[in-house]
Amino acid sequence: MERETTPSQSEWLVMEVFWASDTSLTAKEVIKKMREKSDMSPRMVRVLLNRLWQKGVLSYTVDEHDARVYHYSVEKSKEECQKEKSRKFVDNYFEGSRKNAMAALLQSAKLTEEQFRDLEEILEQCKEKDADEK
Repeated sequence: MERETTPSQSEWLVMEVFWASDTSLTAKEVIKKMREKSDMSPRMVRVLLNRLWQKGVLSYTVDEHDARVYHYSVEKSKEECQKEKSRKFVDNYFEGSRKNAMAALLQSAKLTEEQFRDLEEILEQCKEKDADEK
């Protein structure tokens, strides 16, 4: 079985803190920011930081003044994680058929005319991109 490399739902909450920041963060700083969003315990936040490091979503450097302090940095952007999650979702639930996945999502959604126009524009851009790559 393929090793998981994307954030779980709980890990995603932690990553939202990093993606909203433009600098590295210590565990203490992440815990403080998480208190505003969640009742997650400090220990759980530390466990999730370690998991995210193991998945390659975060990296860290050791503080030069205190070896017990790690400075965590983002290795995978939100967009990269979304693309990877989407691909795995399609593979797991739609046997790899992107067409069937999109059809299921569109058929279950109530979209406005403006949203339909936006989707048509996105499809057109994808068509042009595919034509350019061929």
